[in-house]
Amino acid sequence: MEELYFIFTRQLRNVSMQFFRYLHDKIDWSNRLIFILGARGSGKTTLLLQHILKEFGETPRGVLYASLDHIWFSANKLYDLGVDFVLQGGRYLFLDEVHKYKNWSQEVKNLYDAFPELHIVLTGSSILEIYRGKADLSRRAVYYSLQGLSFREFLSYENQLMMEAVSLEDILDNHMELCSEITKKVKIIPAFGDYLTYGYFPYYKENIRTYHQRLLQTVNTVLEVDLPAVENIDYYSIDKIKQLLYIIAQMVPFTPNISQLSEKVGVSRNSLLAYLRYLEKAQVIQTLKQNKGKLGKLTKPEKIYLNNPNYNAAFAGKQSPDKGNTRETFFCNQLSQVTEVSFTEKTDFKVDDSYYFEIGGRTKGREQIRGLENVYIAADDIELGFGNKIPLWLFGFLY
Repeated sequence: MEELYFIFTRQLRNVSMQFFRYLHDKIDWSNRLIFILGARGSGKTTLLLQHILKEFGETPRGVLYASLDHIWFSANKLYDLGVDFVLQGGRYLFLDEVHKYKNWSQEVKNLYDAFPELHIVLTGSSILEIYRGKADLSRRAVYYSLQGLSFREFLSYENQLMMEAVSLEDILDNHMELCSEITKKVKIIPAFGDYLTYGYFPYYKENIRTYHQRLLQTVNTVLEVDLPAVENIDYYSIDKIKQLLYIIAQMVPFTPNISQLSEKVGVSRNSLLAYLRYLEKAQVIQTLKQNKGKLGKLTKPEKIYLNNPNYNAAFAGKQSPDKGNTRETFFCNQLSQVTEVSFTEKTDFKVDDSYYFEIGGRTKGREQIRGLENVYIAADDIELGFGNKIPLWLFGFLY
């Protein structure tokens, strides 16, 4: 345990407290068992260390952070660590990357049940399902999901604007006032272009020039390391999933023909649908159904996008990503974090089963939406909107 505590205190000294993710203040940290899931690179580790530093100081007592992918756990059991920790007066145990430890769910359950004074915070891959495995933690744990940076958070991270998130209803009713206030402080069009290109994952700041390369490497790691750690899947299937992802990246957004797609990849229909579920859980793609809800086991998606606009730029390589595709990817990504987004044949998107949205550029007209109620245009390359025409970038302020 001394080795882990030494590593923990060194990490704590280096964590920045200048910027906190939106999720930090939404978590009820008083719960005894907290589970934070998120995509690789979304900032889960930083979130934990910031909370520890804020609440317990630079030399915390009764607190331990450990990443379960550390080599220490190849020769030591998590349960034994927890017992020793409690016997030495420990009360707050923060465990990172739990999906890397084979028997994590059973041992966490045993610690939770044996020591009522112990508070445990876990983080893991977004692929993870906490109700699976030998121990069902879903009744004990409070679950949170950490997404990538919103456009609002990106502006804060860049020290350009500090502003609270706004609701969808506020955007629809008061977008002119909101846009007027924001554009007085920020050159919003170039900032939005930067966000679409590289602003979704916080680690872009380490090196913007190599960010897209690292982004693709991260996707590869998710498929080769995280996915097999969570799902019973072989390397043949991983190669097929990579092939499927490459096809999707070249075609998005598209309405898939599952039979043709499964034939092209060389797998059965059910296997293809399972691969799509894996990619969506890993937050590599996002899918739309005809009605509200997520992709089910045998449900065919009506439309497929990459998960966020940074992936559009990364997969495009030296070419410029398609603008229309990038706009729709952004809108779907940001809205789906706060409400339901579904497929409709009438417009580009249906939101909250109540509102219709068309996505386009500055000159996007209203001809296609005439006769529809509760319909709006989310238009790119404009600072201010009018009536039911709203700047696309403003939908990045929802979280």
